[in-house]
Amino acid sequence: MSTEAIDPKYANYKRPAALQQRLDAMRVVDGVAKNTGAAVAIVVGRWHNYIVDRLLSGALEALHENGVTDKNIDVINAPGAYEIPLVVKLLAEKNKYQAVITLGTVIKGETPHFDFVAGECARGLADVSRRYNLPVGFGVLTVNTVEQALARAEKGDANKGREAVLAALEVAGLIECLK
Repeated sequence: MSTEAIDPKYANYKRPAALQQRLDAMRVVDGVAKNTGAAVAIVVGRWHNYIVDRLLSGALEALHENGVTDKNIDVINAPGAYEIPLVVKLLAEKNKYQAVITLGTVIKGETPHFDFVAGECARGLADVSRRYNLPVGFGVLTVNTVEQALARAEKGDANKGREAVLAALEVAGLIECLK
């Protein structure tokens, strides 16, 4: 099973010409995923490490492709997804990182535990990102099955660790454009 970086139903989508003409007459600002020499942190939740290591590989590959060297990458291990927001907050307070990438896996079980862990992780990361104007790449999988998690951690463009890096770097570039 594989995930798609682009919904296959819309892979051939083309923006309507009239809309494109209007946009061409406006100032449109896009972020660009690029290395500015600043450090990037990756916070890794250790639960389901056989899945998370695949996300980490995808994230590191994407960082290297975008010019971020190993010496500018800090990897911080957290016990699990629930603990990731506090670690990211502590990193944000250092004002050292251009972006923080979060990686983890939360798999739904038979109890509501999943809902609390996944929801609090997402909310906490969004709060930190907004409070500190820090791009936080959300690579924490929230899935129903191990198979779904493994599919999202496959090597290639659809790897969610990779996608989290690209989104965070693009937002970092956008922040620079909007200053």
